[in-house]
Order: sequence, then C-alpha cells, then structure tokens
Amino acid sequence: MTEGTLFGTGATPRSGVGTVVWYSPDADLPDPDEATADPEAERRRFEDARETARSELEAERERTAERVGDQEAEVFDAHLQFLADPQIEDGVEGALEDGLPAEHAVKRAFADPIEQFEGMDGRTAERADDLRDVRDRLVRILVGGDRVDLGDLPEGAVVLAERLTPSDTAQLDPDRVAGFATATGGRTSHAAIFARSLALPAVVGVGDDLHDVEEGATVVVDGEDGELVVEPSGERREAARETHDVEIREEAVTTADGAEIEVAANVGQPAELEGAKARGADGVGLYRTEFLFLDRETPPDEDEQYETYLEALETFPDGRVVVRTLDIGGDKQIPYLELPEEENPFLGERGIRRSLGPDADLFETQLRALLRAAADGDGRLAVMFPLVATPEELTAALETVDAVADALEEEGVDYAIPELGVMIETPGAVFTAPELAERVDFLSIGTNDLTQYVMAAARENERVAELRDPRHPAVLRAVARAVEAAHEHDAWIGMCGEMAGDPELTELLVGLGLDELSMSAVTVPDVKAAVEAIHTDEAAELASAALEATTSVQVTERIESTTPDQ
Repeated sequence: MTEGTLFGTGATPRSGVGTVVWYSPDADLPDPDEATADPEAERRRFEDARETARSELEAERERTAERVGDQEAEVFDAHLQFLADPQIEDGVEGALEDGLPAEHAVKRAFADPIEQFEGMDGRTAERADDLRDVRDRLVRILVGGDRVDLGDLPEGAVVLAERLTPSDTAQLDPDRVAGFATATGGRTSHAAIFARSLALPAVVGVGDDLHDVEEGATVVVDGEDGELVVEPSGERREAARETHDVEIREEAVTTADGAEIEVAANVGQPAELEGAKARGADGVGLYRTEFLFLDRETPPDEDEQYETYLEALETFPDGRVVVRTLDIGGDKQIPYLELPEEENPFLGERGIRRSLGPDADLFETQLRALLRAAADGDGRLAVMFPLVATPEELTAALETVDAVADALEEEGVDYAIPELGVMIETPGAVFTAPELAERVDFLSIGTNDLTQYVMAAARENERVAELRDPRHPAVLRAVARAVEAAHEHDAWIGMCGEMAGDPELTELLVGLGLDELSMSAVTVPDVKAAVEAIHTDEAAELASAALEATTSVQVTERIESTTPDQ
C-alpha cells in the first residue's frame, strides 16, 4: 500500500507519526517427521518448560506493575492460571501419549481452547490472545528460541502486527515507539488497555488490509479517530506531532459551568509520585501501600512507613493524598505472613478482614505512622479502609484509630487524625453506604472489585470477562447509590478504579455525581480536558439515561450518542 487511510478502533486519545516496523512472531512449527517421541521424556521437557514459563510470568508481572500499573499487571495472573488449566493439561497429556514432541503437544492442546474463545462474543473473544501468549511462550522455551525484544526498537517506530499479546505490549517503550496498529483486537483488549496506560497512540482491529502496509513506510497513528494514515501529507504529519503531547493542566479544573472535580493519580510506588505531579495530578487518590511489605523478609517498621507517607505529602503540599491501608489476600500474597490457602481468596480473608484479625499488629503500626505523618506533612492526608462489607468492620477500624491516637498522646508523640474513609468495593458496602457515610469523611469506589462482586465475575477468570464490565447498569446503579448516600451525609465521594481513567466515561461519572476521579497518571491530562468540556446538566441527563439502560451495550450507545462526531 503506497498511500491512503485505514480504519480501525482508536485505543488512546493520542496521535503519533513514525516508520513502520512489522512484528511477526516465529512461524508455526513444521509437522514432526514421526509421532514417535518418548512420552516420559517429553513430559519432563514440558514440565521444565512450564516451570520456566511460570518464572518468566512472575517476573513480567512485577515489571509490568512497576512500569504500567498493578491493575494492568493482573493479566499475568490469568496467564499463570492458564499454565495449570486442567483442560490444557489433559490436552498436552493426550498429545504426548500419541507420541508428539512436547512443543507440538502444546500447540495441539491450546488449539481447541483458543477456538472456543474466538467463537464467543465481545470481550470474551479477546481472551484468545491470552491463550496464544501462554502457548507461544511455552513453544519458544521448548524449541530454545530467542524472544523478540520489542523494548529495543528504533526511535520513532510504529509497530504493525496481526495482534499484540499482553507480553508484547508490556515491552513497548513509549519514549521510543510512536505507536502501534493491529489487524485484530478491540478497545477492551489487553493491548488497547496497555496502550492507554502507557499513553501510546494505538489503533486496533484494522483488518486484513493492514498487511498491505509495507515495512519502512511513514504512517500516522490516530488513536482518537481510529485511523492509520499511510504516507500522510506534511500537514497531517505536523498535526499528529502537535497532538502527541496533551496539554498538562497543573491547576485544578472545573466543568464548563464551574463545578469542581478533583483529578488525582493512583500510585503504587514512591517513584511514581513525581510522574503523577508532572502529569498534572491534583493529588493522590489511591496510594497503594502493599509495596512497603513486598520483596522482603520482615514487614516495614513504623519509622520507614512514616517517612514514606511524608514523602507523598511533601510531593503534593497543596493537594490531598489518600492512602489505602494494607490490602493483602486475594491476588496479593506476602510470604512472611503465611496467608492461608483458600479456594476462592477473593471471597476470603483479605483487606480490612486481615487488618482487624491476624494482621492487627501491622494495622496498628501502619496507623501510628499515618497519624504521625498527618501531623507533620504539608499536604492533606486521608486514609481509607479496603474491602469493608459491614458497618461493624468500620466500627472496629475507627476504634483502632482512636486507640492508636490515645497511645501516641500518652507517649507525647505529635499526631493528627486524617480524613477517614471507606472503599466501596462490595455489595454490602453499597447497601449500607448511608450508615458508612454518616461516620466517615469520604467514600472511594473501587470499580475493579465492585464490578467483579456485583457481577459475580472474578477478575482473574477470563472466561467471564464479558460480564466484568463497569458500564453494566447494575454496576452504575451501585455507584449511583453510593454517591447518593455520601452526599446525603456530607461526605465527598471519589472513584479509583480503571473506569475513572477513561476520558470517554468522564461525563457519565460527573453526571453520576462523583467529586473526585483517580487514575493512572498518564491519563490525568485527558480526563482533565474532558472535565473542562462538560456541562453538568447534560452530564446528569446522560447519567439518568445510562441508569435506565438494561445492558452494557445500551449504556455504550448512549455515551457515544452524546460524544461529538459520533
């Protein structure tokens, strides 16, 4: 293809211009000459490869959490589950018994599950890419192949591919890569989600015509309008370069008619604080404290935690820093705490349940550090308790805060009670939100967990991904109920799940009544720009229409009908 425009689905509100680099993973394995391999020897090869793959995935999860974010890194938890999937294990075993070499057994075992996912509708079909990722990793290890390093592409490269797996996309360096486009995929694919988190221009689902674009061609990737422009005019190139960097708004923003909306950043490491400030975040809406407890033999002491919280407050002296107390269990494991093995850990002992139970000493130490930081820091500290399901849990947590304050006073240690809040992540918290809001300063909606609990669709189970949609009316009605409860009791309410960072949903969330939105730092400028374009009466009308919908599709249609140029 010498010139022209191809159309797909825009994954990010970004444009970039660069030179095409085609990414084509290793070709299919040739058929074995004979199916006479020793099953026992090949079984050992497969087990060794699976163990190597497991180590790779655990390392990639950690790197992705640091570079992209904890939420995005969760995809590798699903990949680890696929490694031990009984259907795949049985398929490999059967192929080995038929005399196939281990690499061919893997290819055959994954074929049916991939086909099953591809035959499903919507987001669930995109889970086939996760299976391909795991399959290709195992095959590469078994044949001793080298992995293509997508982190070392020439500057200004635009990656074109039939598809990009999560492992592929996590390697891309946004400082070097100008964007990417894929023939397959949709807005909810992992490649698209990673692109948004990395602020990387991307167009997915272009179709087979993408293969007509030649290596070395100059292209514009327009992630907002969903266009890939081949050999663009000088004017189009310049326009793409100008829109590549979104305006950073350092000051707080209001809607077009003057309603104040706080736009904050989710932070998982101290190293992310300056980046959040540089992107214009008003403060920190979710400071995950698990990093303090991971990758060590013993928990952090009070002084180490105090210094960490003080650093965050000093980074945002005019803003608010919302710290979530230790949230472990579920998918977050800390070896030295000897967490129990549970059949369904997401419905088990996690979050505030552990803080009020087996980790009570850790909870008290953390609160001591937080109350000291609240007294000594320049910014406004807020503390929220995770996974609260009952008012009784909140009562116990508040009593612990009071007890810690009394102990500090007796010791003559300066302290202050920060703003206190509850995370709304469970249906129990939604239904008792009035009782909770009456006793705290704020509520914060964690849409990732709230969605999985409302829809009974586990975050790590890709087979029910279609249900795990925060746009579903059931989830939106839960959000609306929590907002109403907060405002009735003069509490402010924010949102810190992935939903908050999607600028296409900003008008809906403002219309629902959210006072604060917190997200990955890279999307802060886009959400701030979206806030400034909103008229609150129109946003309220959109929210009302969305709440009356009965399906996620209807909600999406109503959002798109209010968006210009749709």
